[in-house]
Amino acid sequence: MDRRATLSVLMGKARQRQASATFTAPFRSSLQPYQGPWTAELAGHLLRRTTFGPRPEQIQTAVTDGLEKTLQHLFADSPLPNPPLNFNYADDPNVPIGETWIEAPFANVQAGLNYRNQSLRAWTLENILEERTSIREKLTLFWHNHFAVNNIRDPKFLYRYITLLRSNAWGNFRELVKAITIDPTMLRFLNGNQNTRQAPNENYARELLELFSIGKGPQVGSGDYTNYTEQDVKEIARALTGWIDSGYLRTNTGEIGSAYRLARHDLGTKQLSHRFGNVVINNEGDQEYKKVVDIIFQQDEVARFICRKLYRYFVYYKISEEVEAGIIEPMAAILRQNDYEIRPALEALLQSEHFFDMLNIGPMIKNPLDFTLGLLKQSNFVVPTILARRYGSLFGVFRLLIPQQMEYFFPPDVAGWKAYYQEPGFYRIWINATTLNTRMAFTNTFAGNGYALSNVRVQINVLELISTLANPLDPNALIRDLGTLYLPQGLTDEQVVFLKEVLIPGLPDFEWTIEYSDYLANPANNNLRAAVETKLRSLFQALLSMPEFYLS
Repeated sequence: MDRRATLSVLMGKARQRQASATFTAPFRSSLQPYQGPWTAELAGHLLRRTTFGPRPEQIQTAVTDGLEKTLQHLFADSPLPNPPLNFNYADDPNVPIGETWIEAPFANVQAGLNYRNQSLRAWTLENILEERTSIREKLTLFWHNHFAVNNIRDPKFLYRYITLLRSNAWGNFRELVKAITIDPTMLRFLNGNQNTRQAPNENYARELLELFSIGKGPQVGSGDYTNYTEQDVKEIARALTGWIDSGYLRTNTGEIGSAYRLARHDLGTKQLSHRFGNVVINNEGDQEYKKVVDIIFQQDEVARFICRKLYRYFVYYKISEEVEAGIIEPMAAILRQNDYEIRPALEALLQSEHFFDMLNIGPMIKNPLDFTLGLLKQSNFVVPTILARRYGSLFGVFRLLIPQQMEYFFPPDVAGWKAYYQEPGFYRIWINATTLNTRMAFTNTFAGNGYALSNVRVQINVLELISTLANPLDPNALIRDLGTLYLPQGLTDEQVVFLKEVLIPGLPDFEWTIEYSDYLANPANNNLRAAVETKLRSLFQALLSMPEFYLS
């Protein structure tokens, strides 16, 4: 089955594609650099996968710049975002409104938790909406899914955790694993802070192997999972003893962190299994966790494991034997050759002929963040400048994501969101009877009357948006340009006819040209403005209800 039809079939709305959209060329499973023509459709594909929804001018700039320069922009270093602020709580003596709380103790824990957690979440969406042409926020979410945590109440901990991921977005995978191992948030979440020589706790050691670095592999014997054994879990847990976190929900200090306690550490030797060459780990005190990670990363399977996860996140969930041999293996080799630096391997994938193969354009169902924030970005939504309204409206948008079943800082379990690992559904898990209705309600409202969130109208400014298009006076050009903006492969001729019937039902093209021209000549005329705007909102609602809009 054509993979682009996945969501159409799922929603019972499969459409016959025009002949030019059928795929007759052989599927290209190679990391060879893409050498074909560089079009708005391909530029949009790259930006949809690497950012949360490209704006019209970003797509055009990418077309002008070309693939190589666009990739340079995506991976360009830039300062980390300014920290989140107290935006509405006047009763915190430690944090005046307009100042950051990331190093401030709580005065009143419950009240502080309430406004700080709202602040953190609004700030997170702000970073996504203002990311520009950068892959950093998309990779931050990738690592949040990979090193998943939840049920951490203290926003100072979550801020430090997400800043660690953001700072290392395309950096060294091995060093990031070392850092996350003693991160205070991870120590709390997987009970590393309870792991002592007297009572070893295996939670983090197990996930370090199974989810964070090398993966299980098929079980081949009792306690033997191809890539590691139960013995390795126990011994690595012993090697990781001695670490605690500090500062959680404290009122007397704003400092948080992690610390090594010698009295809690197992000083004995640890014997790993044949899966790691029967290596012995001698006591190395507060450096022993680094030794553990270095030993794991000597295994070639680590590179394959993370490259498969990157592939599923940026390309498609299905990894065939052809893809394993032609994409994953050479990508993993690049990763190892570059000492586990993520950027070279990911760049090779994102500029490959395989990434731009037509079969990989549009088969991915958007996650809720892509679906919601991508639409806000592509529709040129501008967040307010006044802090209280800015954070208030963004937190309101954050709450719209929860019924879509993707809550930032709260993946469902340690393995992350099921759409990235659970067979056979994968991305299709995002769509069910509940979430489909929620998504449809969001697009209809956002394209229609909009949401009133913290005295902010969150709504597509349809008149402003179409004014940025090349030829909004021509209904055919207008509709096709909107299709290029919002859909992964644009519109068929039949879809253009359908949408034009929504815009100007039963009327010739020139009627739209005349009506829109009259509005442009008299923009202060409320009747002309309302008539044009009503037609456009119906058009946007129809376009955004198409199954193809749900795809990336």
